[in-house]
Amino acid sequence: MECSRLEIRDIEIRACSSDAQLAEGSLRSDSSGALNFLFLTATTSEGLQASCFGFAGKNALAAAEMISTSLKPFFIGRSALDREKAWHEFRTADRWWHHLPFWAYGPFDSLCWILCAQAANQPLYRYLGGYRDTVPVYLSSLVHDSPQQFAEEALATQNQGFFGYKLHPKGDNLRQDREAHALVREATGPDFVLMSDPVASMNLEEAIRFGRFLEKLDYHWLEEPLWDEDFHSLQELTRVLEIPVVGCEVLNKHPYSVAECISRRVVDRVRADISWTGGVTGTMKTARLAEAFGVNCEVHTSIFHGLDLVNLHCIGAMRNCEFFELLTPVEPFCFGLTEEIPIKDGLAYLPQGPGLGISFDLNQIDNRTIKVF
Repeated sequence: MECSRLEIRDIEIRACSSDAQLAEGSLRSDSSGALNFLFLTATTSEGLQASCFGFAGKNALAAAEMISTSLKPFFIGRSALDREKAWHEFRTADRWWHHLPFWAYGPFDSLCWILCAQAANQPLYRYLGGYRDTVPVYLSSLVHDSPQQFAEEALATQNQGFFGYKLHPKGDNLRQDREAHALVREATGPDFVLMSDPVASMNLEEAIRFGRFLEKLDYHWLEEPLWDEDFHSLQELTRVLEIPVVGCEVLNKHPYSVAECISRRVVDRVRADISWTGGVTGTMKTARLAEAFGVNCEVHTSIFHGLDLVNLHCIGAMRNCEFFELLTPVEPFCFGLTEEIPIKDGLAYLPQGPGLGISFDLNQIDNRTIKVF
């Protein structure tokens, strides 16, 4: 297909709710109930279509209405090829009037990239500039009540052939959290890759003690023990610990906000993903910025596999990301695709078809749709 216009004629936005249920407290806060998400489909003037999941928080209807009145009219009439122009013009528009949540822009930008990769008849990661076609996978826990649950899940992860396991501890009892991390190391042995993500549940003194405890257990990294915007404390934590400190996941306005964190060594490794970092453009900008400073950009799971598939393509086009992250248990988040993301012996394989390389199961999407905008 001639790739000369790709003018976006329409964008359909679906507010959706999954039939999967999360248990109370599994994401520490009020996380119970069905998972809400968005599903967007863009159509060009040539009739080419591309779809992408979108984040919706706790309320898909509110999320869909918000972006349908702001970002949808902004993108209609634009060429999917002019992604950089759209990025900068919406950055200005958002500052002046929109002030949207940091997850809003991602699916629209990703749609543009997917459309162009499809038109070029290339898998997205190669359209971005392919680096690899397999990526090691680690599984990332939800929050569990007991230390033993983490240990059992980590051992199961290891036995399934994955390359690592990350704990999300409860964060309200440091003694219990330390016990969980010690039990996980004991269960998996000395050589299995383990990480910890306390999700901003500590102060600086607690984080220093906890980080030194993890160093003795040979954990691979300590992620977001403090609030991402607490630059002063994070910089001191990074200075005194040997274990890599990872952060910047929820900082707004990537890559600009992350530039200061890298230049001042606020953290050792940064985070990005297509949902919370401004789509493919924001993720790749952050990754390239980090690479220039010799820093890894560890791509954060976007929760739903329809979004994680886009993350995987980004990782396939970057060198400075060690792993592909998926939440466990996998089942609640693995829906909406006609086939699962290909994983064998702990490696995720990049699909080779045009665009994302895996199509969406529209019947599943229809069954989960609350309202179309």
